[in-house]
Amino acid sequence: MYRYQFLRELGDGTYGSVLLALSIETKEKVAIKKMKKKYYSWEECLNLREVKFTHHHFLFASSSKTLKRLEHPSIIRLREVIREKDELFFVFEYMKENLYEMMKRRFGQTLTKLFPEDSVRKITWQILDGLAYMHKKGFFHRDLKPENLLCNGTDTIKLADFGLAREIRSQPPYTDYVSTRWYRAPEVLLRSLKYNSPIDLFAVGCIMAELYTLRPLFPGDSEIDMLYKICSVLGTPSQKDWPEGYQLAGAMNFKFPKCSPVPLGNLIPNASPEGISLICDLISWNSQKRPTSREAIYPAMKRAYFKPYHDSLRNMNQVAREPDTENVCPLEVTESGEQVPAESKKDSGRPCGQESSGDPKKRPSLTKRKSTVGVDSTRKRSLAARNDNGTFAFTYL
Repeated sequence: MYRYQFLRELGDGTYGSVLLALSIETKEKVAIKKMKKKYYSWEECLNLREVKFTHHHFLFASSSKTLKRLEHPSIIRLREVIREKDELFFVFEYMKENLYEMMKRRFGQTLTKLFPEDSVRKITWQILDGLAYMHKKGFFHRDLKPENLLCNGTDTIKLADFGLAREIRSQPPYTDYVSTRWYRAPEVLLRSLKYNSPIDLFAVGCIMAELYTLRPLFPGDSEIDMLYKICSVLGTPSQKDWPEGYQLAGAMNFKFPKCSPVPLGNLIPNASPEGISLICDLISWNSQKRPTSREAIYPAMKRAYFKPYHDSLRNMNQVAREPDTENVCPLEVTESGEQVPAESKKDSGRPCGQESSGDPKKRPSLTKRKSTVGVDSTRKRSLAARNDNGTFAFTYL
């Protein structure tokens, strides 16, 4: 870690702290996550989802494990993993703030400055674009919330905080902000063990609505209260429309309250009909009726809300336009917490809840001792293992 100058602490959580640092070699600012747990071997480190989700394919020395890196403009870049004196550090690119902090600055006691719809559209598109790539690679985030979306203004939004989401319920930076729960999909609230990528889409819908109003759409005090709040907006789901939901509810002795849907346009008056339609699709009760992240934005799907971006999309993100495997092999979560392949399902992208809810009128300097251990032939970038006076690190060249 002698190659970095620590400037200040950015945040602290149960399992680690985040520090702002300066690379002595490049003079670039970086964010370094220091884990509180001791790691006595690289094998332990390689089992962390943070490493698995954010590294290139490479073979680690005497290990046969193949690790993956998510390389995309809308996904935070992990630059280096360092284990020094049994302490583990993740070196990330530095971003100015998270989305919640950006929203909080606009929400004043005397004056609230709402985002113009073009900014909401730009932020939402970047989130969905990152998810489309991530889902295509076989991962889903499972803890999408404004705190886990890092930004440099509305022009640059990146998905962050992978891997630890399942073990950690991140402590919020503000005592009045209940993290995670407000963005949980109903199937997770009903304790389903077979959820997959559609839970991320539900979270995007909640975040998109919040971007318009600067207020959470479903600010529940508990999991049960969350279900009541979702019912109060979407209306009571019918057993015919969501049989799996009723099975889950029955297993935990929960009865859906009798509620009529509220026009989303009434709750988010500054959103266009196309914006309301997209939010409605994303927050559908039934996960099979939510659009995939790819279906939500790409030109072939003719999503009217993102029409201003369709021309640029034809020339960008070539990887994301490869054949969609998002739902070819979705992941399920077993009782032990493992992700396993599940039966393929087709998302229809139909409107949420009641039949009428889709209507907007009715309604968020390297050391000399270096050995290359892996090469990504597609991007022509290599990964190197270093040993600097007892410090072991993986870094990009």
